[in-house]
Amino acid sequence: MKLATLLWCSLLAQAQPLDLILAGGRVMDPESGLDAVRDVGIRGGRIAAISATPLSGTVRLHVTGRVVAPGFVDLHAHGQLPENYRLQARDGVTTALELEIGVSPVAAWYAERDGKALINFGASAGHVAASMAAMGDTGTFLPRDAAADRRATPAEKKRIEALVRQGLDEGALGIGFGLAYVPRASRQEILDLFRLAAAERVPCFVHVRYPGPRDPGGVVEAIQEVLADAAVTGAPLHIVHINSSSGPALPMTLPMIEGARRRGLDVTTESYPYTAGQTRLDSAIFGEGWQQQLGITYKDLQWVETGERLSAESFARYRKQGGSVIVHSMTEDMIRLAMGRRVSSTLRHPA
Repeated sequence: MKLATLLWCSLLAQAQPLDLILAGGRVMDPESGLDAVRDVGIRGGRIAAISATPLSGTVRLHVTGRVVAPGFVDLHAHGQLPENYRLQARDGVTTALELEIGVSPVAAWYAERDGKALINFGASAGHVAASMAAMGDTGTFLPRDAAADRRATPAEKKRIEALVRQGLDEGALGIGFGLAYVPRASRQEILDLFRLAAAERVPCFVHVRYPGPRDPGGVVEAIQEVLADAAVTGAPLHIVHINSSSGPALPMTLPMIEGARRRGLDVTTESYPYTAGQTRLDSAIFGEGWQQQLGITYKDLQWVETGERLSAESFARYRKQGGSVIVHSMTEDMIRLAMGRRVSSTLRHPA
């Protein structure tokens, strides 16, 4: 009787008219491996049919020559306001996640967007945000004084961990680390938070401590730090924007991640497909020695508000003022190398 009911419901569903047909597009589905011309039928806002033969429905939209695919998930979206969501939706992004820097408090962040956002959203529990709160930093999105300039006291460290733990309890997707923005954070502090992530069965999303090819004190050392933390705790690790963190050291850092994966470590990475990054000029990234660390100089920095390339004078003035700067630090060859290597896969939870 149960089987007959299921068959009847299936036949009834097939008989119901489709609202919209996306006709003749190249349908690509990473989960099933489908890559072929198909008609896609939609009913009630959901995909109801995918067919190699023509489907009929109330509205038929011809999409020949276009790709029909599931919505994109953006793992690295700092723009989390309604205007950002509107633009993301127009680009086919259906989920925008703030995982690198994260947020704190998490519950309030979710509540601000619940029922109002055009697309799906999510965030990690941010070590940077927790550090700023615990240490009394005067920055907004990124630290600009206390959390950037000094190490947390034992009491502050306990407060940071409590805030991160609270964020996980409130639904954060993992723990976010912007280590380059809190360079004085101790290795023990970070290791303890990796242990927390492993215990809570969530990933760590990390902007590594040092960028660039300097040795010691460069990206190779920085990646070794978080690979070791992941190895000894069992926490899944995602290293963000390997391209801009590595720069000319990409030929060394990509094999490091590949080698760790071949030996069973749950580590992934990402690259963005353009040659410039953006951050705040008043952040720790541009502390003393930044030119040697990043391998760039003033002319490689572009002030967002005016589009001008910086000089020593304008750098000093704008750094004191605070604001966003575009960092031209990569070449097309670096991006091709990063984008051409498949070192990412779905993060697993530790056993």
